[in-house]
Amino acid sequence: MSKKKLIVKCPKCEKEFNYYESEFRPFCSERCKQVDLGHWINETYTIPSKEPVSEDDKNDE
Repeated sequence: MSKKKLIVKCPKCEKEFNYYESEFRPFCSERCKQVDLGHWINETYTIPSKEPVSEDDKNDE
């Protein structure tokens, strides 16, 4: 039985690794996975919207 091999770059640190050998996919390590999670929790990442900002949203800031 042959092992699958797919070399990809980690989306966080860009280090190349075998995708199928990482238990932290799509990241190369637990550290990269935790760093990315921290960005989501702290709302560093945002998803752009084409909807106009309402007055209620402006007051929440």
